[in-house]
Amino acid sequence: MGLDVGSKTIGIAVSDELGIAAHPVTTIARAGTAPDAAAVAALVAEREVTEVVVGWPLELDGREGLRTRRVAVFEEALRGALPESVAMHRWDERFSTAAVERVLIEGDVSRRKRKLVVDQQAAAYILQGWLDARRPSG
Repeated sequence: MGLDVGSKTIGIAVSDELGIAAHPVTTIARAGTAPDAAAVAALVAEREVTEVVVGWPLELDGREGLRTRRVAVFEEALRGALPESVAMHRWDERFSTAAVERVLIEGDVSRRKRKLVVDQQAAAYILQGWLDARRPSG
């Protein structure tokens, strides 16, 4: 499962069983750290997820900033809400939302529809990057 954790929403994506392709699933409106972690943990249990990839919002120069610290707070709450058997990973999410926005605009998706799907599409972008990076080359 891939997560794009924002201040207002959390985009969620999952991969197929073989871990080849990421697919957007839903967007959760933020309600607070504990309820958000519980909502994601429920989806993890429902979908029998074994690994969670959290988009890590580094600054353009690669440093961790305020957004990174906010995601770290959520990540810690999520670790506490998940079984120990679920592995968690961080993945650099710089430019993910911008890249998804460009694709949606090029696909002539209306601004209103883009707003509804951009976070879950960004989660899929994050998860796909992680999946591709861990796939053996050749």
